[in-house]
Amino acid sequence: MNAQSHSQVPAKRSQLLRAGMITAAATLMSRILGMVRDIAIASLLGASLASDVFFFANRIPNFFRRLFAEGAFAQAFVPVMTEYREKQDVTALKGLISATVGTLGLIVLLVCIIGMIGAPVVTALFGFGWFEAYINNAPDGHKFTEASFLLQLTFPYLFFITLTALCCSLLNVCGRFAIPAITPCILNLTFIAAAYFIAPHYADPNVILALAMSIGGVLQLIFVLPAIWRQRLLVLPRFAWRHTGVSRIRALMIPGLLGVSASQINLLVNTVLATFLATGSISYLYYSDRLLEFPIGIFAVAISTVILPSLARVKAKHDEVQYVKTLDWAVRMVLLLGIPSALGLIALRYEVLRVIFMRGAFSAEHVSLSAASLLASLIGLCAIMLVRVLVQGFAALQDTKTPVRCAVTAMGANIVFNLILVWPLDYVGLALSTALAAFVNVGQLIYLLHRRKIYTPSTYTLGFTLKVLVAAIIMAFTLVYVSPDFSWWCQINTLQASLYLAGFILGGALLFALCLIIMGIRPRELKA
Repeated sequence: MNAQSHSQVPAKRSQLLRAGMITAAATLMSRILGMVRDIAIASLLGASLASDVFFFANRIPNFFRRLFAEGAFAQAFVPVMTEYREKQDVTALKGLISATVGTLGLIVLLVCIIGMIGAPVVTALFGFGWFEAYINNAPDGHKFTEASFLLQLTFPYLFFITLTALCCSLLNVCGRFAIPAITPCILNLTFIAAAYFIAPHYADPNVILALAMSIGGVLQLIFVLPAIWRQRLLVLPRFAWRHTGVSRIRALMIPGLLGVSASQINLLVNTVLATFLATGSISYLYYSDRLLEFPIGIFAVAISTVILPSLARVKAKHDEVQYVKTLDWAVRMVLLLGIPSALGLIALRYEVLRVIFMRGAFSAEHVSLSAASLLASLIGLCAIMLVRVLVQGFAALQDTKTPVRCAVTAMGANIVFNLILVWPLDYVGLALSTALAAFVNVGQLIYLLHRRKIYTPSTYTLGFTLKVLVAAIIMAFTLVYVSPDFSWWCQINTLQASLYLAGFILGGALLFALCLIIMGIRPRELKA
């Protein structure tokens, strides 16, 4: 039996659009629940010492998750597995899966154990400002001890989410995108239950939230395993460091650890610097980053997820024309969705933050302070989204070294921007530095793709982008003009504010679509 008898990966752009829409719809559900989760946490903790510490303990395992699970690993594993499905039999395919699960699983398990035992060292490394306060007996010193304890509770999440992400990559290669996109809902539901029904009854709600994170990781893995079993790919793991496929994945993954996680590393650098700033800085950056992740998660992740298996498949068949067309389509789709998202959020940033977070411990002042970092972050939204897509172009070529070089340069630029901007602009300077570094990253990727004659945005894509930009600018200025002052939004209740905001968003979307139609863009152009 040949591996090709399994469900085929979408190859045509019309099929990619359908797969992308399915993935985006499932991801939208997850992101909505994620927003409910953040609303619950904001209401419970606000922007305080407790929230700073929890978000720190949440960010460190998630940083490693990006490295081991969703980022570099997916970039390396998907092309190799796709090639095995195309050219090898089922026995070889299952052998690759078994060896990969066993090898990666053991490595990540050891990392989790080391992280739990050495939690104080990790906290000192990534929260040096708090560690300095601790050794000097300063008022913020207890942040260090509490963050170290919470890290011990959240680190097990890394092991379970890594195995979950591996299963999701398998399903993506098999053309099954919905289950992987829905899976994060399980974690969000776990957080929501903990934040609303359990944590308020405890003196330290952070402990409950930290435990919920690890429990959610276990539940996610349980959720995806039946789908793997239905694909007849559920195998016993075995450690096989020298397996041919594992060696290839390792060779692609190791240099890609930096390349695919540039924005996350930049955010981690921001977290380190924020520990030197006033209480609440980490929280403001977190809340603005969560709103930024909404369009990234729905649009950029969905598009980059569905194009990687297809790009890898057409490259395996040496179909250069289809490769270029697929990547060009992905660039257009990201900009079609990213540009209006960025300008729309800039126009309605106060209103969105008020509706989503302003309740309980989260005040109108917190809204204003978070809006400042959100504005700075949104400047780089489209650049971050484009990086996710363009990196897939290199991944399909099994070239992970080039994105690494681009990422290292971008991280260096981020540090320089931080040093220049953090003192005059405080935490807003940290957010702006990450946005500017994203432009450095995407600029390099586009330049190298062009110089190597791999991919250059087509004339049609450039014209398409200009039309999208004009339509989005018209939409944003209209929203700013018709929206009342922020004080008015604070005076009405949350239900009324939600309905008004929904109306503004719907009206903005309709105006944007109308402008595109007037400029000659038709729905059929989204598929070809």
